[in-house]
Amino acid sequence: MGFILGTYLLPHPPIIMKEIGKGEEKKIQNTAEAMKEVARDIKDKKPAAIILITPHGPLFSDAAVISVKPELAGNMGKFGAAHVKFTKENHLDLTNKILQFARLRDFPCGMVNQDMAKDYDVSLELDHGTMVPLYFIDQEYIHYKLVHITYGLLPREDLYAFGRILQEAIDDIEENVVIIASGDLSHRLTKDAPAGFHPSGKIFDERFLSLLEKGDIEEIFALERKLSEEAGECGLRAADIMLGACDGYEIDVKVLSYEGPFGVGYGVVKIAVGEKCGERQFHERLVIKRNEQLQAIRSKEDAYVRLAREALEKYVREGTQLKASQNVMEEMLEKKAGVFVSIKKHGELRGCIGTISSTTANLAQEIIRNAIQAGTADPRFYPVEEEELELLVYSVDVLMEPETIQSLEDLDVKRYGVIVSSGEKSGLLLPNLEGVDTVEEQVRIALQKAGIRINEGYNLQRFEVLRHH
Repeated sequence: MGFILGTYLLPHPPIIMKEIGKGEEKKIQNTAEAMKEVARDIKDKKPAAIILITPHGPLFSDAAVISVKPELAGNMGKFGAAHVKFTKENHLDLTNKILQFARLRDFPCGMVNQDMAKDYDVSLELDHGTMVPLYFIDQEYIHYKLVHITYGLLPREDLYAFGRILQEAIDDIEENVVIIASGDLSHRLTKDAPAGFHPSGKIFDERFLSLLEKGDIEEIFALERKLSEEAGECGLRAADIMLGACDGYEIDVKVLSYEGPFGVGYGVVKIAVGEKCGERQFHERLVIKRNEQLQAIRSKEDAYVRLAREALEKYVREGTQLKASQNVMEEMLEKKAGVFVSIKKHGELRGCIGTISSTTANLAQEIIRNAIQAGTADPRFYPVEEEELELLVYSVDVLMEPETIQSLEDLDVKRYGVIVSSGEKSGLLLPNLEGVDTVEEQVRIALQKAGIRINEGYNLQRFEVLRHH
């Protein structure tokens, strides 16, 4: 039986390498010293394998992936230091165990091999999210095999469950392991940060590290999605898997350092894994809480949203369009308007289709038609399947009549949606969308959707919506 000897959250700024920083690395000296402390701790533990979870390998929305090449290699050439190279033997026994248990638990975990890399145009090389932590570890300890995992953009509770799969796989081998979650915190701490400034950056970093140090798993998962998105972090999902691997064990968490002189938060965290403790099994509680939140949303749906949900559910389950419903109100039969139906699953967009102006006899038919289209015909997603229906959250936007405007000054990203057009090309963006904070960004996205170049002449219209959710 193998054991998890410890887990770590480590940042991955290439500039911390002296070969790349060329003196700038001195600005994050505290981070470097903490990384060296982690490397010494790993040397003392002498693991046979290091599982490293990164955001910068082949990233997929619907699955985590694990590298199955016997030899894993890469260099820092993208950062002007091709001579900084890494070659690691893959721990294929553990890799295959993880894949085996993932299949048993119906968790989507894909294999990164030559065929997959070719089919999806992804690299087989080690990424900087992997190589930066290894840069410090290899200065102290090299007698390990590597397991390389890229997390997927899956629900956080599912990633926690994947961590428990790692735990099962480790239990089933005869060697000891440490786990590294590679990830930076907010990328928006200062005005010159890579993603610009947002006040949520500092708030997220402080709150996340505080909760992590307390070992408060449930509160970590209760962090608002909006907060983490506004912060622009890349380490939360890796940490979710790492924490899932510790499920059922006592943990002792220590934040070794935190700093952000380049506008990016670098946190170094060491977690000692202790004895088993049934009170620290969180997965079932996290899923129950998620389902309770979903039911609370469903209980507040108005007739517009209930009609959209009823329409898609009937179509997916029976293959027929809804003809009559108790959710149809008199006003829906009397009015005509354009409608957008948006569908989300676990906070992520699952489909959105709409019409700028009415295309059917009345508002009810417009909602029914566009709900079915959003769930089955959005080209960005595969059609909704029956087992997903209970996980979906809907919103319905009824569009008011558009009006022509002359400049961006006539827009308000929270109040107005925007329509851009040039000849036969047009694009629309709804108002008050998560992650769209400025008028300039709103128009840029609408132009991109329309296939209109930013320097091309185009017309602007604005509109308001009645949003039902």
